[in-house]
Amino acid sequence: MGGHHHDHDHDNHFTAIEARVKALETLMVEKGYVDPAALDAIIDTYETKIGPRDGARVVARAWTDPAFAARLKADGTAAVAELGYGGRGGEHIVACFNTPEEHNLIVCTLCSCYPWPVLGLPPVWYKSPPYRAKAVIDPRGTIADFGVTLPENQRIRVWDSTAETRFMVIPMRPAGTEGWSEEKLASIVSRDSMIGTGLPRVEDAA
Repeated sequence: MGGHHHDHDHDNHFTAIEARVKALETLMVEKGYVDPAALDAIIDTYETKIGPRDGARVVARAWTDPAFAARLKADGTAAVAELGYGGRGGEHIVACFNTPEEHNLIVCTLCSCYPWPVLGLPPVWYKSPPYRAKAVIDPRGTIADFGVTLPENQRIRVWDSTAETRFMVIPMRPAGTEGWSEEKLASIVSRDSMIGTGLPRVEDAA
């Protein structure tokens, strides 16, 4: 990002998209439009401070506190704010609770709207045209692409995120986690399980 070495960052070190982003970033920095330190701070915030870990804490709290779960279902934005999460991309969060009868899947068919405050940066595949199209046309097949096979009698509901409303999935708590602390429960809640392309796995416990 700037500095004496960037002239040696040839395209063969990057994918085509990364090379384009790098070139644009360098241009913006050179023109004084963007402060590289500010860019680094934003990326670090979303990757390490804001992100899937925060969403996992929301899920773990919902699993262990029925009153919180009820508030989360009634007003996701307010309930998430109770834990200190909110801000840009989280002005209107709707929590979609999985049940034995219904599994939820999140997509943004227009672009890449995503609940940044609780899930962090959207994965590359979430923004890809193939995912955005197939999630709506063949949600069961889409989930299977991620290695998850749902029971045939469990219907799938697809939620299309917009600039106004962002969704997050509250997966079902796995059996065998009785008596676990919130922290341990949060460790099995993956980003994908909060998008609907994955499920919490007991074997992932920290």
